[in-house]
Amino acid sequence: MDTNDSKKEKDKKQVLLRLSPSLWKELAAWAEDDFRSLNGQIEYLLTECVRQRKKSKKDDTEKI
Repeated sequence: MDTNDSKKEKDKKQVLLRLSPSLWKELAAWAEDDFRSLNGQIEYLLTECVRQRKKSKKDDTEKI
């Protein structure tokens, strides 16, 4: 990653997120299991979902 990419990663955007108490408990427990903060866990999960979506779209276009 070059310095521009590094700078972009440091300039993170803030998002207000409302979660149900049960979802919050599940995510907090999962984060603890993975040795992450709750915020880190949510960011990790969203990043993985975006990667899978991109991969899925790429796979779909290759089938055409």
